[in-house]
Amino acid sequence: MHRISSTAENKIDPQITLSLKDSILRLIWREHQISRAEISRQLDLSRSTVTEIIKDLLPTGLVAEIGNGESSGGRKPILLQFQDDAKVILGIDIGATHVSVAMTNLRGKLLLWNEKGYPVREDPEGTHKLIDELCNECFSSLKHGSEMLLSIGVSVPSPVDPIRPEYLSETIIPSWHGKSGLERLREKYGVPVYLDNDANLGALAEHWWGAGKNVNDLIYIKISNGIGAGYILGGKLYRGSKGIAGEMSHMPIDPNGRLCGCGLRGCLATVISAWALKERIGTLSNLYPNSSLLNGSPSVIDIENAALNGDPLAIQVVNEATIYLTSAITSLVNLLNPDLIIIGGSLSRLGELVINPIQKKIDECALVSSVSKTKLGTSALGSKGIAIGAATLAIEQAFIDPRILRENIVPAVMK
Repeated sequence: MHRISSTAENKIDPQITLSLKDSILRLIWREHQISRAEISRQLDLSRSTVTEIIKDLLPTGLVAEIGNGESSGGRKPILLQFQDDAKVILGIDIGATHVSVAMTNLRGKLLLWNEKGYPVREDPEGTHKLIDELCNECFSSLKHGSEMLLSIGVSVPSPVDPIRPEYLSETIIPSWHGKSGLERLREKYGVPVYLDNDANLGALAEHWWGAGKNVNDLIYIKISNGIGAGYILGGKLYRGSKGIAGEMSHMPIDPNGRLCGCGLRGCLATVISAWALKERIGTLSNLYPNSSLLNGSPSVIDIENAALNGDPLAIQVVNEATIYLTSAITSLVNLLNPDLIIIGGSLSRLGELVINPIQKKIDECALVSSVSKTKLGTSALGSKGIAIGAATLAIEQAFIDPRILRENIVPAVMK
């Protein structure tokens, strides 16, 4: 960006002024606190131009003067601070068996959290009613209610086509008949609504705020009723041309394995998904008659707790799943050479029980020495990570198109 001379400042094109305003707003958000002089230096703008633009930004409530900073000689500069709490964001995680709603500020700080189990896959209408209920509960605790809302991010358990974001996979959630129905949120609240796949948003959240903060090449793997991966490559979320990059559920693991719902055999989902783990408990139950998991129908959390407590049946099931997961992960490592792989969802609470054998195998199977530097970890954001990632998507979009911040412009269609 070139410096605008003082003689030309009164003739700045309005579009250039908006572009400069957007650049300054992004910079203040990134730096948290900054002086006008430092803005001028970093963006190579004249101080009078910066002063005029700041004069326009102050009434928006997004930027405030907070007092004097340190001086290197002469007059102390007045510091500007981005107002993280000027607006709120909703992040909605629609899982296969639950709905979660996270309300954050513009810095991704979690302000409120609501979650409820629900048969999402089978009941789209009931799911929409539950989303309304959880959102209303969040707004009821705010002085100005939904007037504070800037935008909404939504995670869905399906690939999201960037050309047709309202379309959901009929193979994965057939009862929804390919339609998310989430345009109703935009109509109800009058704000932009953004959709993406759950694993992508888990990766985004970990990259911005969690275990992968400041890591430019990472893979986030979410294990649930399906297995998905979100890729951060070169610091950017990689979705693929049709939005289906990272669909690990149907990665072939065993050509002689059981038939998968997709019509293929031996997919990864048939051996390490939440339902596969629970089925395996039943298959092995005769070998471990004293296992604590044989009382009732164990959940994945029950399996995790039992493994952490040394239950032999739980440990065998986890060990078997880890072998399959290791095979999939080592393939990804050799293909993409990430710096970090983060495990989220089911099994992530087991920490070293899962991480250590996979890390050992990566070190053994790496094609070149640099690949063996890939590290494994578990999610730093836990069960709230996907909803926080949905909110993060909305924050990211606000700074890609700062008109949303300046004017609360509502796009004609969901992005």
